[in-house]
Amino acid sequence: MAVGKLRRPHGVRGEIQMDIYTDFPERLTAGVTVFIGEDHTPILISSSRWHQDSLLVAFRDINDRDEAGTLRNSIVYVRADEIPPLEEGEYYHHELIGLGVKDENGPYLGVITGILETGANDILVVQLENGKEALLPMTDEVVLSIDLMDGMVSVHLLPGLLLDD
Repeated sequence: MAVGKLRRPHGVRGEIQMDIYTDFPERLTAGVTVFIGEDHTPILISSSRWHQDSLLVAFRDINDRDEAGTLRNSIVYVRADEIPPLEEGEYYHHELIGLGVKDENGPYLGVITGILETGANDILVVQLENGKEALLPMTDEVVLSIDLMDGMVSVHLLPGLLLDD
């Protein structure tokens, strides 16, 4: 599971700025092994600290600015089984992407292909059976149930949510 993206080196001792993609950045501390890049190379965090809006991290055996620069734009991952559990009724985005979506009255609508974060509430991006895309707000009024075991989200379609209405 992606937890951040490495940006640019900071200072001369191997620290690098990291944009955070997780709601739990406090787990990215010294002694934690993360996985870097598409090949998921394991690397140990030797230190981490906040600086402005980004986390500065240093990794074992990365000792200078040039070495840190080789990691620029790499995605940082943790193992999915290491992510903290959420409260009941809360879901990680990766758990929702790929789920089917059906109307409360039964018809299958499509599949969740993405999630947009708006600040107020997240928006489900649904690829409809007809090839079009629908944006469904993740509100209690619209999303009636989420069943991870069955891979299905049941929704109440308010007027105007689908462009064909």
